[in-house]
Amino acid sequence: MMQGISDTWLLAERLIKHNLRSPDTVITVVLLPIMMLLMFVYLFGSAMRIPGVSQAAYVNYVLPGILLMTIGMGSAYTALRINQDKSTGMFDRFKSLPISRAAVLSGQALSSVIFMLVSTLLVLGVGFLTGFRSHASVIEWGLAVLLLIGFASAITWLAVPFGLAARSVDGASTFSYVVLLLIFVSSAFSTTAGIPKLVRWFAEHQPMTDIIVTLRRLLMSQSLGNHGWLALAWIAGITLISFLLSVRLYRQVN
Repeated sequence: MMQGISDTWLLAERLIKHNLRSPDTVITVVLLPIMMLLMFVYLFGSAMRIPGVSQAAYVNYVLPGILLMTIGMGSAYTALRINQDKSTGMFDRFKSLPISRAAVLSGQALSSVIFMLVSTLLVLGVGFLTGFRSHASVIEWGLAVLLLIGFASAITWLAVPFGLAARSVDGASTFSYVVLLLIFVSSAFSTTAGIPKLVRWFAEHQPMTDIIVTLRRLLMSQSLGNHGWLALAWIAGITLISFLLSVRLYRQVN
């Protein structure tokens, strides 16, 4: 077990260094979410009409969605790095080394979650600079952090099979578009009341809405209702199914 943990960290450290040396990764995963936050707060915020939310407090409403968007953008590079390792023969090299086979995927997952959380922390810092204020207690902040870690883990493992199955790096990197589309078709930036009925039903019953609402209410110290349990169920279900599918595909390509 200790050897597997050591191998996992070693491979994760390798990928973290790759990400830090890649300017396009930093721009996409850190700077782009910050630009989106500033755009929604200072350009679109005045046009949003949300019951019980003033224009000055719109940043409190929109920041949870931006945090999930930051994680979603990071998932593109999870799928991309895995596809690169597969297509360039790195998986074959790993097979020839005395390392745990499980560490190959777990190292990818660990590096991805760490990079996502660091990016999320930077975006959160910018959120405070733009006027975000939280009424959450220490326990609620802890639950919010655990929720973000769980979401990052779920999205990471969801990206793994896309990276393994994609036939090219470009195909693997398009995975994040699916996540971002779900975030836009949710209550991340506005209420779902004005959406056409069919789209509104989908927006209200898809995983991103429950996760965003849970995170928003934790940070605002509000009652979670059923959203908390639904968010946990979505995260657990996505993580479990994606993990099993990832292991199966990895055995096929390796």
